[in-house]
Amino acid sequence: MATSEKTCNLGLYEKAMPGDLSFVQMLQAAGQAGFDHVELSIDESDRRLARLDWDRDQWRQIAAAQNQVGLAFRTMCLSGHRKYPLGHPDPAVRRRSLDIMEKALALADFLGIRIIQLAGYDVYYEKGDAQTRALFQENLARCADMAARYGVLMGFETMETPFMDTVGKAMGFVAAIHSPYLGVYPDLGNLTNAAVKYQGDLYADLGCGRGHLLAMHLKETRPGQYRDMEFGSGHVDFPQGVETARALGVNLFVTEFWHDGRPDWQDRLASVRAFIRRQTGI
Repeated sequence: MATSEKTCNLGLYEKAMPGDLSFVQMLQAAGQAGFDHVELSIDESDRRLARLDWDRDQWRQIAAAQNQVGLAFRTMCLSGHRKYPLGHPDPAVRRRSLDIMEKALALADFLGIRIIQLAGYDVYYEKGDAQTRALFQENLARCADMAARYGVLMGFETMETPFMDTVGKAMGFVAAIHSPYLGVYPDLGNLTNAAVKYQGDLYADLGCGRGHLLAMHLKETRPGQYRDMEFGSGHVDFPQGVETARALGVNLFVTEFWHDGRPDWQDRLASVRAFIRRQTGI
């Protein structure tokens, strides 16, 4: 049996493209720019959360787009929990958060998505405390049981807030839940900012996740700024970050940036793809 010489998979975040594209157009644009897959976004907007409540015929349209183009939605960024967090003190909001998780797992299972990236927040718009942290961990255990039923992996994104801005902090919850379906899906840009903030060793922090790192977001940042930056304009060391991640077993990466309304967005996709290739070889 022939084997591919390609050792890494580089994906494109859905929101790097205009929001009015069809699924076919989205996948075609990513493929034309040289990406290997697209990361589906289920964010806190009503429009994207609604995808979880589509009927099977609507889900089949996404699957058909994958088959038509020959490119997959291989990962999912589930940031809808910012609005409906697992640790919220209101039981109704927590029920909604678990409903979102169950439906996201069902959609991932249907489409063949292997990894769901979880937002590492106990609460986002509210003030966290010992209660929200405990509720978050309690409901996280329920999510891990759901993920085990579907056979879909979940990985924490390292965020911009102190609750979970390092791999070490994420691993505290991974160790507590102790499920093979829960790991870490770190963001290299956010980790770089955290290393500066805490005067820590980014690469030692990544090493805390050995054996539990599922994938990695590649995003440009600078101290105090976490998004909407052009690649190459910040302080993220992409060559060393990717080399370290690969040494730890990570072979799936996703470039995270956002469409800013510019008409030459397709050229930007190709430019980012070329930048990552030059910087990291993937």
